[in-house]
Amino acid sequence: MAHPTQTAVGTWSGGRFMHFGEPVDDERMLALLRPDPISAGAGIHTVLTADAYGSGDADRLLGRALQGLAREDYVLVGAVGHDFYDGEREGAKGFPRFTDARLRGPEEYASYLRRATEASLERCGADRFDLLLLHNPDRIGYTSEAVWDGMAALREAGLTDLIGVAPGPANGFTLDLIDCFERFGDRIDWAMVILNPLEPWPGELVLPAALRHDVRLLTRVVDYGGLFGGDLRDPGTLGERDHRRFRPAGWVERGLERIERMQAIADRHQLTPLQLACQWNLAHAPVQCVVPTLVQEAGADAKPVEHKRAELAALPPELRLTPAEVEELRAIGDNTGSMALKGAAVDHDGPAKPDRWAIDAPLDALAARWAIDPARDLAQSA
Repeated sequence: MAHPTQTAVGTWSGGRFMHFGEPVDDERMLALLRPDPISAGAGIHTVLTADAYGSGDADRLLGRALQGLAREDYVLVGAVGHDFYDGEREGAKGFPRFTDARLRGPEEYASYLRRATEASLERCGADRFDLLLLHNPDRIGYTSEAVWDGMAALREAGLTDLIGVAPGPANGFTLDLIDCFERFGDRIDWAMVILNPLEPWPGELVLPAALRHDVRLLTRVVDYGGLFGGDLRDPGTLGERDHRRFRPAGWVERGLERIERMQAIADRHQLTPLQLACQWNLAHAPVQCVVPTLVQEAGADAKPVEHKRAELAALPPELRLTPAEVEELRAIGDNTGSMALKGAAVDHDGPAKPDRWAIDAPLDALAARWAIDPARDLAQSA
């Protein structure tokens, strides 16, 4: 059984299936995604995909990148959960979750999960995933026995060795993820969270629960929207469809100022800014894999995305940061209260939405058990 390795690359990199930076052509994208063989030693050995990206096209491109590699020479992580088979795309919201009552009831959850998993594997040209994640679940996905019976059945059927959960796409879902660990932690092997030195909050709040329930963590957005890549200086270079245009005004300037204050620590340990962010994440006990978004920025001065991949592949395997430096970096990047969170939210009124709902009494009690005060710890600052 192969667990995800220290570094990984996802099919959302390269600007083809998620709109971050300039899209690279097929040849560059295949090279970006092709894992370095485990048998060769150092490098990036883990690749991630999600079946909804490009309605299966990301899987297919990854399958081409994997051609010729021995199956034991890489770790393959998949994600299923958005139904683009029977569901209809709802504009910017994307495809509905498979648990949407308009599509099916609980008695059909397991059969959908198997159907989606087998189709994704076929597109990837693989016989099994090493890890399969429940992708961007709604409230049902975090709490339904039928969903997690279906996920466990995929493991029992040999379609995946490990199972886990990947909240998103935006930041939040803190209480929901802890609730999922408490309900199904005996089945869940891995979870994916947003975490980096400029976004310690709210991802850090789930670390104690992950540790207690023996859930390993992959961390995404390690690059903080590309700023740790070192070549995004002007937000005006972002294209009209670039997802980063939806971040608050001034985020680039504020982020660069904070990264400048972190530079002395990076220099002390001979780390690039991207490597510093990865090392900071990995210094937290449950975190065992980092998955930055590798972005080809626009402009003549932009660093080739291949250079960013090489930086990630050269990440030192040993942790170089001291506990004091980890705390110093967190203090510099503290973003507590900087945004409205998704999932169970203190300010949500009315019916539940697919990505946002009210904090009910059971979740309020859960928060108390984990010393989380929602009004203090999960609210956007005035």
